[in-house]
Amino acid sequence: MPHVDLNGAQIHYVDTGGNGPPIVFSHGLLFSGAMFEAQVAHFKGSHRCITFDHRGQGQSGVTADGYDMDTLTADAVALIKHLGIAPCHFVGLSMGGFVGMRLAAHHPEMLKSLTLLATSADPEPAENGPKYRMLNFVARWIGLWAVVGRVMPIMFGQTFLNDAARVSDKRRWARVIAANHRIGITRAVSGVIERNGCADLLDKIKMPTGIGVGDEDVATTPVKSERIHAGISGSDMVMLSGAGHSASIETPNQVNDLIARTIGRA
Repeated sequence: MPHVDLNGAQIHYVDTGGNGPPIVFSHGLLFSGAMFEAQVAHFKGSHRCITFDHRGQGQSGVTADGYDMDTLTADAVALIKHLGIAPCHFVGLSMGGFVGMRLAAHHPEMLKSLTLLATSADPEPAENGPKYRMLNFVARWIGLWAVVGRVMPIMFGQTFLNDAARVSDKRRWARVIAANHRIGITRAVSGVIERNGCADLLDKIKMPTGIGVGDEDVATTPVKSERIHAGISGSDMVMLSGAGHSASIETPNQVNDLIARTIGRA
């Protein structure tokens, strides 16, 4: 599981290798590249799959700054160049989608296709700021264990949370969230809260684009994906049944189908 110094940060990534067309997976806030385990398992026989952890999250290094979306996009560009895999297919969930839209608009030569999951081109709604800043304060000074109970219904839909057959999965991902580095994750959360919108970039995205959103997503509601769909000419949008904000974990087969369909259009 290598690390590489890129753009002033030590970035952790996992690369399956192989000669297949490369797919890069960009994770959501509070998680790591591990949230794409089901996608990597599905595609690694035919594609070279790369997951990476954004700075301050997962096993990547904590930096003093650089948690804004433009810097995170520059991190992704640096990784793609380091691995020599351009143009690649790019899959971004939530924060990873913020990166994916900027990457596709500003560096179209780097990508063949773009799959966006549970994401938004809007700035964070003002009404969310106080709630998320309070959760951030508690996480920083007490620990993430103290906010997991509040965070899980934001990150996952009720179908997943109430499925008796997935209790062990629910416990696993709660532990993952709680295990985040306190300083790194609070800086990452601040970057998300304070981000600028990127709706003005959508008409610059010309590559095949697939958009998926869970019908139970309360963090980035379906209307946000509908706005992205309207802004990207020729994009494809699907509603992911029974999924909340972490569809790659909750409904992996539906996500895999969307990714395969999007790649197939490239």
